[in-house]
Amino acid sequence: MERTTCLEDYPISTVVLFNLHSISIWIIGAYILSGLGLALAIPYVAYCLAIETSVLRNSCRNCYYYGKVCFSGRGRLCALLFKKGDPKKFIDKEISWADILPDLLVSIFPIVGGIVLLTISFSWLTVALIAILLFLSFGGNAIIRGNLACKYCKQREIGCPAQKLFERKTGSRG
Repeated sequence: MERTTCLEDYPISTVVLFNLHSISIWIIGAYILSGLGLALAIPYVAYCLAIETSVLRNSCRNCYYYGKVCFSGRGRLCALLFKKGDPKKFIDKEISWADILPDLLVSIFPIVGGIVLLTISFSWLTVALIAILLFLSFGGNAIIRGNLACKYCKQREIGCPAQKLFERKTGSRG
């Protein structure tokens, strides 16, 4: 197995790419949901911001990258907003697919909304946006995290609950 060097601070290009990726998902999601009315799009954007705040408060403050430039830039942002937590809490945390569900809903809500919108009024633009959203949410996320983020992460080597979850899944295949 090839060993990669962990980064103390990620390059700004990785931070920019990760954030453009995330913001693209939010914008596409909000645009799709706006087709059903601002009453869905505005709470969706608020939900996205609430999820990000929750990650900062519950994970980033306990992470090795607190106060440093991690792949998402959240380590630095977290240090501006929240007091440093306990790194042991990050390592000892157990997560399940239910814990990841709120993050998945950032993509699932607009995909379901887009399907509903298509039943009301078919549009190739909506089909294309759903396809782009599916790619960014699942394929794009895997590419960015697998090739630019987790691969060089010091916290992964120390102990990462997400890595444990995904190892369990892939390790169970035999």
